[in-house]
Amino acid sequence: MPAWLHLMAQSLWPLLYAGLVFTVPLTLASFAIGVALAFWVALVRLFGPRWASAAARFYIWLFRGSPLLVQLFVIFYGLPNVGIVLDPLTAAIIGFSLNVGAYNAEVIRGVIESIPRGQWEAAYSLNMTRAQALRRVILPQAIRVALPALSNAFIALVKDTSLAAVLTVPEIFQAAQRIAAVTYEPLILYSEAALIYLAFSSVLSRAQFRLEARFGRHALFSPGR
Repeated sequence: MPAWLHLMAQSLWPLLYAGLVFTVPLTLASFAIGVALAFWVALVRLFGPRWASAAARFYIWLFRGSPLLVQLFVIFYGLPNVGIVLDPLTAAIIGFSLNVGAYNAEVIRGVIESIPRGQWEAAYSLNMTRAQALRRVILPQAIRVALPALSNAFIALVKDTSLAAVLTVPEIFQAAQRIAAVTYEPLILYSEAALIYLAFSSVLSRAQFRLEARFGRHALFSPGR
């Protein structure tokens, strides 16, 4: 067996372990918190008072306009200067969640606004409140429209978690860095890490395809419900 292939075989489990124990939970937690935040920010942008809408726009502007890496550095390395000390994983989750929330708030706002006005009027004609119309009529349709964009954001986040290595979170890339520091084979280790990210993304892309096909076949809302 060639030496490079032997090295890849030996390092495969440590990299996969880092992915399963750190990368996957980091991605799931950050995306769940980020999408929940995005939903409420989008609602504030659409229906909140002027001051709250302005605050939401400022948050979106700030986190979409600055690099994610800089945001992570500010949270982990900068906040201790004002007395806020976070462990690496918590800092990474906060940073990724805020970034996901900023980007996807505009996605959710856009799909809600894309629903025809007649859907709102039909709901109001049935004596629904705005909250009821949003929950029962608008959001089921908006979810189907937003699914491709949210799925793409989730896949992108899997790869973005490699930035957590700068916070010393022992995810896939950090594990590859540590092994490369001992073996002096960065090309092999970083290539293997890239292949693992590619495998994760490929599985998620397939899942995205199946979800979109399912939601395309079955309407999420029908007037009879």
